[in-house]
Amino acid sequence: MFDGRVTGRRLAEGCFPHPVTILVTWQQGSSMRNVILSVQVSLDGFIARPNGELDWHLVDAEFNEYAKNLLNSFDTLVFGRVTYQVMADYWPTATPTDPVEALIRERLNTLPKVVFSRTLKRVDWKNSRLAQGGIAEEILKMKQQPGKDIGIGGTSIVSALAPLGLIDEYRILVVPVVLGSGKPLFKDIKDKINLKLRKTRTFDSGLVLLAYQPEKNS
Repeated sequence: MFDGRVTGRRLAEGCFPHPVTILVTWQQGSSMRNVILSVQVSLDGFIARPNGELDWHLVDAEFNEYAKNLLNSFDTLVFGRVTYQVMADYWPTATPTDPVEALIRERLNTLPKVVFSRTLKRVDWKNSRLAQGGIAEEILKMKQQPGKDIGIGGTSIVSALAPLGLIDEYRILVVPVVLGSGKPLFKDIKDKINLKLRKTRTFDSGLVLLAYQPEKNS
């Protein structure tokens, strides 16, 4: 779910995660909504530098078109606290000049957003709400409701849902860079999760999309 415009600025300076670089659509033969992760990752598996910097992410016109289309396939976004706060700090007042980025901003600001946090008492970004139950219960309930797919963002969300088999597609966008250190995408996951490659795409920037689905017997 989710990371619009990042291009080389630091988090404290408005270096927000692009809705799709941190935020899949695959029909499994059921009517349940799919939970989709789309995130930019370094070659050595990090989604951000140690202090949250995203200046190495690759965001251009081709990627923004991908982001726009992906966001249009969602009708709900799910965030952990950290990702939510970064996004909410940037997007409500962002003023993109690019027409596609403007559409991304509008979509992010209007989509319903569910936030999982033990510390936040309120969420003020438009159409946001704090989750009331446990993450597995909430996601299962959401998957059974009618609607489009669900985009997720945040390592805490990934760490909670991946071992339970509740992520239906992993869209890993590999950036051709080695960071050496940073914040890993998969944190505190103890058991193996078998995935099957379903789709690849190479962007002109060098970004490579690897779309995986969990193997049914994993």
